[in-house]
Amino acid sequence: MKNPFFQEYTTTFGTIPFSKIKNEHYIPTVLKGIEEAKAEVQAIIDNSEPPTFDNVMVALENSGELLTKVTSAFFNLNSAETSEEMQAIAQEISPLLTAHGNEIAMNADLFAKVKAVFDNGFDGLTAEQTTLLEKSYKGFARNGANLNDEDKEKLKEVDTKKSKLSLTFGENVLKESNAFLMHLTDEADLDGLPDGIKEAAAATAKAKELEGWVITLDYPSYIPFMTYSTRRDLRQRMHRAFGSKGFQDNENNNEEVIKELVNLRAERAQLLGYESHAHFVLEERMAKSPSKVYDFLDNIQEKALPFAKKEFEELEAYAKKLDAIDKLQKWDSGFYSEKLKKERFNIDDELLRPYFQLEKVEEGVFLTAQKLFGITFHKRDDIDTYHQNVITYEVKDEDGKHLAIFYADYFPRAGKRQGAWMTSFRSQKQFADGDQRPHVSIVCNFTKPSETKPSLLTFNEVTTLFHEFGHALHGMLAAGTYASLSGTSVYWDFVELPSQLMENWCYEKECLDPFAKHYETGEAIPEEYIQKIKDSANFMAGMGTVRQVSLGKIDMGWHAVASQSKSSVKEIESENIKELDFYPEVAETCTSTSFSHIFQGGYSSGYYSYKWAEVLDADTFEAFLEKGIFNRETADRFKENILSAGGAEHPSILYKRFRGRDAKPDALLKRAGLVK
Repeated sequence: MKNPFFQEYTTTFGTIPFSKIKNEHYIPTVLKGIEEAKAEVQAIIDNSEPPTFDNVMVALENSGELLTKVTSAFFNLNSAETSEEMQAIAQEISPLLTAHGNEIAMNADLFAKVKAVFDNGFDGLTAEQTTLLEKSYKGFARNGANLNDEDKEKLKEVDTKKSKLSLTFGENVLKESNAFLMHLTDEADLDGLPDGIKEAAAATAKAKELEGWVITLDYPSYIPFMTYSTRRDLRQRMHRAFGSKGFQDNENNNEEVIKELVNLRAERAQLLGYESHAHFVLEERMAKSPSKVYDFLDNIQEKALPFAKKEFEELEAYAKKLDAIDKLQKWDSGFYSEKLKKERFNIDDELLRPYFQLEKVEEGVFLTAQKLFGITFHKRDDIDTYHQNVITYEVKDEDGKHLAIFYADYFPRAGKRQGAWMTSFRSQKQFADGDQRPHVSIVCNFTKPSETKPSLLTFNEVTTLFHEFGHALHGMLAAGTYASLSGTSVYWDFVELPSQLMENWCYEKECLDPFAKHYETGEAIPEEYIQKIKDSANFMAGMGTVRQVSLGKIDMGWHAVASQSKSSVKEIESENIKELDFYPEVAETCTSTSFSHIFQGGYSSGYYSYKWAEVLDADTFEAFLEKGIFNRETADRFKENILSAGGAEHPSILYKRFRGRDAKPDALLKRAGLVK
């Protein structure tokens, strides 16, 4: 069979022909892509004409198309539909890509061309061209272009090791997640679980050719069990299994992986003249420095901690009164929180779940986007997908013009990593003869349909869908010139603004009414339920905020130092959150060893950005509340200055252009109930 990567895709809208791609196609394409990219770079160097923005920056921006084509397919599938064979391929091609990236970044002749354009100044350049030039010039410097030959070789070696270790970390977490299951054969062990969760557990057992019921570490299985099971001993077993991923005495242990990876990141930063990995990363973030991140986290912590302590004391007293529990443990948190929430607000996930059928929620998020931005979604059956559960849509603008392709992949499976994320199979960019429109995907792990019920989401899953869809909007509405500045290619502590903003609509009656209908009766969600959702939104907000701050501090604790000592991973983690964890220590568990955001994803020195973006999103939503949540003038301003602009200019400039001022934290603290 021909290698589909070597031909121009003749598919609908040039989408990836997934069914024609075989594992044996990846490595030859990567090798060919590297060869082509090198030739394109050499052509830039060999060009005898004076260096200009077009013959250097634009030429460099447009190089490496085959490599981008294959890697965007491969690495997305390695997260959403992987296998042992794909993981082995990843371990083989990652060092090749790292070496290639280093070779370009450290190419003295190429850097000389870029520097010549940079030194010529910015007269006549647009704001976007200026950003591209500045970003490219800094990128070379930040990737070793100014190092001597010996240090360049050191940097290459460090980068190769780093890329392999990140892959190993993720593989270990996935193996641990797939290896564990709790097989139950006595129905008494299911006490407290809603019927839908029991049915899902029976379906999982059946799929694994077992009698009875199976609970796994996938979120749609794990979270409901921890929330509703009355069996404290089984909750303890599940918590320990979930919290010990990568922390057990087996071949999937991530402790040494973390320590080596962290020290390599620090070594790399110091080679480039930075005090720590965090100093290096934050230079290209809105926060700018570790001290500013710590100040930000400390400020949020100071406001939230008194509320969190009070909430914990209330929860502990409640558990004692209800079940004579003397000491609240981590495996009690979800169970008693849900009970107290139900008692206080007369609401819980199972009461709401029948109103949130996945297909209807999806319709609701589409309708929200249509009301705000005029875009529509049209299901397509002629677009190839990588799994039978993936649904595809064509996105059109208000005039019916093609805007994007949208892939939706909603349910957990063995080859998919946990969590939820948005990604791109093809970026938006401008060609000489037109606009390349993006192919955007969201990947989730939602509650599966059962034999008797459709997929019914928890309210948290509803907000997750709106969140990831916010990222998707950032990609789909992109209107940039250059792929490297388009869509979600923005500062990491700005990228969460569109996603976290979209969650706000989930609490609004005007948004919920059209789609939140009972899956059996068609009855609209009662107004009193919507009010209860709003009333309970800040339930345990103090503890939730402190939890996010603690994850940010774990991240900074690993990365804002010159190197890590030989202390254990657990000791380093505990030291960073000693004031923030109210529960007794569980010796067998550790957060860091499965903290994929910072050790496999791109959030190292950046986890704080979730809270940072909450400040932006709360402040932004206040602008919508001022004129109505579907006010088109506000939405158009947000679309033009944030969603469509991508990374064309510094985010603080874009935000100020939208809001008329810098963001204020007041709206976040008020929304969370953390100020009087």
